[in-house]
Amino acid sequence: MEKELLADARHRMDMAFEAVKTEFNTVRSGRASVGLLDRIHVDYYGTSTPLKQMANIAAPEPRLVTIQPYDKTSMKTIEKAIMESDLGLNPSNDGSVIRLPIPSLTEDRRKELVKMVHKLAEDGRIAVRNVRRDCMKDLKELVHEGEVGEDAEKRAEHDLQKATDDHVHEIDELLKHKEAEILEV
Repeated sequence: MEKELLADARHRMDMAFEAVKTEFNTVRSGRASVGLLDRIHVDYYGTSTPLKQMANIAAPEPRLVTIQPYDKTSMKTIEKAIMESDLGLNPSNDGSVIRLPIPSLTEDRRKELVKMVHKLAEDGRIAVRNVRRDCMKDLKELVHEGEVGEDAEKRAEHDLQKATDDHVHEIDELLKHKEAEILEV
């Protein structure tokens, strides 16, 4: 029984780590990245549609992202969605391709982004710790009901703490790399 609890906890911790990784990809650094546009949704015929489902997105140069819509009539709505986003980018449209030049980040903007990335990492750590807390509570209930012995509980708690430490360490490593990427001039 405790093995299923631990497996479920590890799975939920993995999901928390993947969520942090996905959020980090949407944070702008000095380089062009197609992941930058993952959060952009476009109003397409009355439906909020992710931009990546509506267009071919590429980063042909270090400071340029190109967006080639599958439906040319949606170009204006895509441009509008990008301008209304929190990315602070100005698209240029040549009729078939939308170009998104990525300007260099100012020192103040870099510091803001580093603070934002630190908050995202802390949210991920909290999510991992919440999974640990929930699993510990479930283990205590199993011991109280007599389904699991105290030795098995201690072993499971030790394994759970190790999994928690491993996931927090992975998040910290991801944070270190993202911070270096943002601060790179």
